Amino acid sequence: MQKISDAKEKHTFKALKNSFKYALNGVFTALAICRNLKIHYVLACIAIASGFYFDITQVELAIILLAITLVVTLEMMNTAIEKVVDLLTEKYHILALIAKDIAAGAVLIASVIAFIIGALIFGPHLVALLT
Repeated sequence: MQKISDAKEKHTFKALKNSFKYALNGVFTALAICRNLKIHYVLACIAIASGFYFDITQVELAIILLAITLVVTLEMMNTAIEKVVDLLTEKYHILALIAKDIAAGAVLIASVIAFIIGALIFGPHLVALLT
């Protein structure tokens, strides 16, 4: 019989280093295989550059960064869920559809809220620039 202590992670510097290596590999793999993540990264770069251009406050920049982080991490989780579901079944299954749709819905909600945050922060700057 297996014990909980059998699942304990190694607490060595090498194990910690490997954890970071695997995590970075996950970030780059997601970027390589996920079209939507590439779009999110481009929009994130535009938002960050716009923040510097318009000289937004540190609080506004922090809010923008939090919104970006939420969208990007949810997109990565959505991709992971899609890949696991695809691994488990090639057949149509309503539960697979539900899992994929809910994960995609989470990304959609976060993206809409991030857009609203961007509009609230950058809107006045854009209006002033155009007038």
